[in-house]
Amino acid sequence: MARISMVVNGKAVTAEVEDRTLLAAFLRENLNLTGTHIGCDTSQCGACVVHVDGRAVKSCTMLAAQAAGSSVTTIEGLAASDGTLHPVQASFKENHGLQCGFCTTGMIMSSVDIINRYGGVLDEATVRHELEGNICRCTGYHNIVKAVLAAAEKMAPANVAAE
Repeated sequence: MARISMVVNGKAVTAEVEDRTLLAAFLRENLNLTGTHIGCDTSQCGACVVHVDGRAVKSCTMLAAQAAGSSVTTIEGLAASDGTLHPVQASFKENHGLQCGFCTTGMIMSSVDIINRYGGVLDEATVRHELEGNICRCTGYHNIVKAVLAAAEKMAPANVAAE
């Protein structure tokens, strides 16, 4: 057993976990943060994406102990404390970027990372390429891409959007 501490969605947590505990399992089973979905356990689907120290990570391939000392954000921690949706969450809702919802949390977490890395300046080809690690079996990706592009436009710094 390992004693680990990290910050999850802005709150410090400490727990005893088996050395082999995956971050996804820790979040779901120890912290009851079930928005992080487990779809494949092989890093193929992207349903388990969370942010570790601000970067998108497939939590089914990371040990909880590897996240010790880090800041982890799950889909539950993305919205504002007053319940206001993050711009990417709102854009998925507005642009019908979800259908069954299983992949949605991973898609949203990956999309936030993509927008942050590209500074909000994205095109369809880039979004499609960057989302290759996330599988959606329902939507055909059209509205997902539309949602990401709309969110990127809203999130772009004023000086970049004006260019």
